[in-house]
Amino acid sequence: MTVCGDLAGARPVFYTPWAGGTAYATAALPLADLIEANLDFGHLAALLAAPDVPAAVHDSTPYDGVRRIPPGHALILRAGAREIAGYEPVASLAVAAPPADPGRAVDAVRDALIDAVRARLAAPRHVPDVDPGPVPGMGPAERRAARGMPVPGIGADLSGGPASGTLVLLAAGLPGRPGTVLGHGTGAGERLLAVTFNDLAVGGREAELERAGTLAANPRLHHVVVAGGEEMLPYADLDGPLTDEPGPSLVTAARHRARLASGSADHFTGYGARQVLDAHPARLADLLMDRKRRHLVRPVAALAKADGSVMVPARVYGAARKLARTPYRTGVDGLADRLMRRRFEEPGGAVGASLAALTWARPGPAARWLTGEALAEVSVRLQGATGRPGVGPGQRPGDFRARAALTRHAADLRVLEQAAEIRFQRLHAPFLDNQVVRACRALPEALRVQPGARAAILRTVLEGAGVADLPPGWGAPSHASSAVAARTGLRVAVDSLVALFDTPLLAEAGLVEARVVRKAVRAAAQGEPVPLDGLADLVSLELWLRRLLARRGTCWTGTPARQRAVPAGIAPQGRALGAASS
Repeated sequence: MTVCGDLAGARPVFYTPWAGGTAYATAALPLADLIEANLDFGHLAALLAAPDVPAAVHDSTPYDGVRRIPPGHALILRAGAREIAGYEPVASLAVAAPPADPGRAVDAVRDALIDAVRARLAAPRHVPDVDPGPVPGMGPAERRAARGMPVPGIGADLSGGPASGTLVLLAAGLPGRPGTVLGHGTGAGERLLAVTFNDLAVGGREAELERAGTLAANPRLHHVVVAGGEEMLPYADLDGPLTDEPGPSLVTAARHRARLASGSADHFTGYGARQVLDAHPARLADLLMDRKRRHLVRPVAALAKADGSVMVPARVYGAARKLARTPYRTGVDGLADRLMRRRFEEPGGAVGASLAALTWARPGPAARWLTGEALAEVSVRLQGATGRPGVGPGQRPGDFRARAALTRHAADLRVLEQAAEIRFQRLHAPFLDNQVVRACRALPEALRVQPGARAAILRTVLEGAGVADLPPGWGAPSHASSAVAARTGLRVAVDSLVALFDTPLLAEAGLVEARVVRKAVRAAAQGEPVPLDGLADLVSLELWLRRLLARRGTCWTGTPARQRAVPAGIAPQGRALGAASS
């Protein structure tokens, strides 16, 4: 029996030894209930200290004894034996891969995206248009919304960015599919529902909203704008369901739920486009390893223009050259040493972020607030990864870092799907499909690293699909980042967040000190340069722990004698640091 996970990690497979064999599932919590697993505090510490480093997280889960199959691997069960094997071809060290043709690579991305969209449009609809009955003063759409049910049919996000816009135009433009103009062809009258979120509390996205409105003027689309005030800011509403695992999207789940509530039963999202198409800064080292220095000119020039310093090219080139000559094992050992010595200083700005990313492994944004014991435990995990294969043969640092970032993003998307779930609604992320991920990985690195590469690739994809009249400025980067909304939401909810960390479970587990976290929350609310991503990691993990310990019952029925997972609550024991020191 072979059980396959996906390449991105959005549809993982978990397993645990049980009853002399192996139990596997698509969720970790049922398996944790099955074996009455306690919390794996080493994994929780690694999620905060080094979430993007596979050597730290490895195949563990928040539940002790429950393991995760890595992306691109399969669980093989044969005659009681268990084996985990990769199903993707491995690059040869003896024969160099032929140089990829940029035109053919982009055509492959176009074909993969069209097939992914077409497969979903051709699938049977799983939500019947059932109206439970009249309510005085309410129409059918109002009754459906009041009962929390999505609109039947096909819908998509339309933020004004290139990823969601590409999916909307592809889905609406396929012949004979939803998006057909009333009275023409099959499925007549069924228009694609395009949902745009307008953040009234934080400005700066006016240009994107204008582009979304221009795209939505297409008669194949029905445009819905969801306006959100302060009540939809990050951290504003921290109530929600228990998810299988923790993830930073828990602090923004209510914001996404409000948008998805106006969506369709089958809803397209552009999640993952940035991770599969954009170039991780570490890919500059890959170009140096391939002796393609001339392709570094444009991305380095763009960084120099953003920074305004003539020293940028030398600094970036030196960091990329150093990474190209650094073995993977040395990079992981360097991270372990940084955690032990509590060295978290990193240069600021766009250039500083690129320089910090030019490494095999780096600390997470929340690592600075962890206790010395938690950091030492993660350091021990990193040093214990020596015997495990770190990277495959021929793996480059840029490709390795890009895959790790995609895995992290896909895992957080899975958390978001569970936290912001609308009953009877299915979310679709075509950019995370296996065939799309494969096609995007075949794109030449020289094409990826150029400024504006993602928008240019998606523009070419649309032109190949017959869509050419795009609004002016389509694909332009947004200057209003999500950090503005996060800081605004944190400032509005500072009192509730400080109260959340009065007696946190994270402190009871020995991962943080409550006083340190409260101080960081107040500093961020006052506008000090505090890593907001790190605070989101801390708040979301604290919320997840509270929901896990507050739940009643178990995932299994008919077994009154079986306890649920984490029966002893927060009781750290068998820590890796203690085992190492003894």
